[in-house]
Amino acid sequence: MSLLFLNVTGLSNSGELHWQSIWEKANPTQLLRVQQDNWEEPQKDDWITRLNETIQQQEQHIVLIAHSLGCLTVAHWANSFPSQKIKAALLVAPPDANRTDEFAIIENFSPVPTKALPFPSLVIASTNDEYASIERSEEMAQAWGSDFINLGAFGHINATTNLGLWEEGQALLKHLLTKSAIETTIQFES
Repeated sequence: MSLLFLNVTGLSNSGELHWQSIWEKANPTQLLRVQQDNWEEPQKDDWITRLNETIQQQEQHIVLIAHSLGCLTVAHWANSFPSQKIKAALLVAPPDANRTDEFAIIENFSPVPTKALPFPSLVIASTNDEYASIERSEEMAQAWGSDFINLGAFGHINATTNLGLWEEGQALLKHLLTKSAIETTIQFES
């Protein structure tokens, strides 16, 4: 099966030290990033439209790899633009956009979707993520029909966590692929 991994990043486009960027550098032939026009003032409709355009441009089957606001982008997109191309999604550290009093910059992504995703998915969350409690992260996973992994205390699971190639994340991605009966190989080499 021809398969593409599509990185759906969050605010500020996951910088050079973010595990998503490192994964792309380690495997540039299989990983592609969704590019947004405005990384600092996200607009839900613009972000989900761009995700949809990027998906529609691909001929392969796709596994989504989302972080933070990218997770909410995927969840909102799935409610509006279902696609048979999506075979699975790895959703890391989704923020709680319903906390609009604290996170006004992403308030237009509220309410957080509560409809099950139409493809297998895995939500990975941290016990000390400032953008969502572990309980709220698990609630989102349940609403989306996703499997759930409590990673422990890893903050927002981003560049400040210094995960590098994030081998545990790679293993969880491979587990998701196996569980979803997706036969492919992906290598992450520095």
